[in-house]
Amino acid sequence: MADAKQAGARLIDVELDESIGRSTPDVEHERAVAIYDLIEENSFRPLGDAGDGPYRLRLSLADSRLVFAVDRENGEPVVTHILSLTPFRRIVKDYFLICESYYEAIKTASPSQIEAIDMGRRGLHNEGSQTLMNRLSGKIEIDFDTARRLFTLVCVLHWRG
Repeated sequence: MADAKQAGARLIDVELDESIGRSTPDVEHERAVAIYDLIEENSFRPLGDAGDGPYRLRLSLADSRLVFAVDRENGEPVVTHILSLTPFRRIVKDYFLICESYYEAIKTASPSQIEAIDMGRRGLHNEGSQTLMNRLSGKIEIDFDTARRLFTLVCVLHWRG
């Protein structure tokens, strides 16, 4: 994907549609950080697109589905993909539970216990990232690091604070 990255196959903007809704200031901050991290470093190319990037991504929700609307830098539409959120529900729920355990463990647990919980947390995050890559397969080419950043954003979209 390095050649595609050099050719502009990347995101330069990520927007959350009003359908996502707004939340507490803490959640909004986490969303902003997730978007910043994604834009800072990513590899993103809609398959079948004859042009180069860079791209803008607008995320929205429609009927409990996540909508990926991809445009060119100038706003010209490229493609829209709709993903069911069902494959992510268990992973996101488990991820939130283990994150709660992690934050509680930081207060009282031993370093080895904290490390074990953190390994589980990272494992679930990797599983969610791989699921996202699989769901986008044949639609949008992303590398694993980009999938991790996108999965973080998917998680933050579920977090109500």
